[in-house]
Amino acid sequence: MEARELRYFVAVAEESHVGRAAERLGMAQPPLSRAIAQLERRLGAELFVRTPRGVTLTSAGETLLREGRVALAAIEAAERRTRRVVAAAGRPPVVLTAKAGASSELLAKLLAAYTVEDDAVEVDVVLSPPGHQAEMLRDGRADVALLHRPFDDLSGFDTETLVVEDQVLVLPAGHPMSARASVSLAEATSLPGLPIPRWPRIDGSYPEGPGPELHDVTQVLQLVRLGRTSIVLPDSARANLRDGLAVVPVVDAPAVTTVIAWPPHSTSVGVAGLVRTASRL
Repeated sequence: MEARELRYFVAVAEESHVGRAAERLGMAQPPLSRAIAQLERRLGAELFVRTPRGVTLTSAGETLLREGRVALAAIEAAERRTRRVVAAAGRPPVVLTAKAGASSELLAKLLAAYTVEDDAVEVDVVLSPPGHQAEMLRDGRADVALLHRPFDDLSGFDTETLVVEDQVLVLPAGHPMSARASVSLAEATSLPGLPIPRWPRIDGSYPEGPGPELHDVTQVLQLVRLGRTSIVLPDSARANLRDGLAVVPVVDAPAVTTVIAWPPHSTSVGVAGLVRTASRL
């Protein structure tokens, strides 16, 4: 199967229409239709159900879309990483991505410990909104990432567990709920006047809801102090808290597992060294 065929198929699947997919790809509709038909013959399965209004995926098509996206991301990642090696004359920095404002203490310890290793290479740290780290790792913009289960999709990565911790509710100091010994997750996410913030999706859009649109944890905490929102965070967030905030344990929230993740096919010496250092912390 060629990458070109996968790109054709993914375009048709995402547009649910051959004509729109052809326009997106900058090609005529007949050769696109022939390419999809040839792909179906080779696989021995129908990938689409054709209707007068467009196409819908069959179960085989859903499988190929899921796997095809991963394959195309791997190709793109290989190109990006190869270009970085060429640009850096064979010894590129390791790009590590993490959530802005999250795992700050752990990240600082990791970088400090790795820097003194004999085979250490330069590490570029990219902080981005929640949910973007796994995508950056898949498409080659990053070589290694700090991810958090159960919030991030870890499928397809090798991982090493670093921290497992409970979650806490962060709310303005003096709020009536701050005197409680603990709260339930349902209580924590439905406080009157303190709606839970909304984080951007991968495409930059925000889910519907009354909470403020946010990009990083530091921004959230400032709004919590102002009495505009509240947030449930891993217990390690206490290290970044200042005056004006209160913390209450959330008894039934799922534990948060912080992992260091990397592509299973990675041969980077820098990534290997960073993972070894992280596993010793």
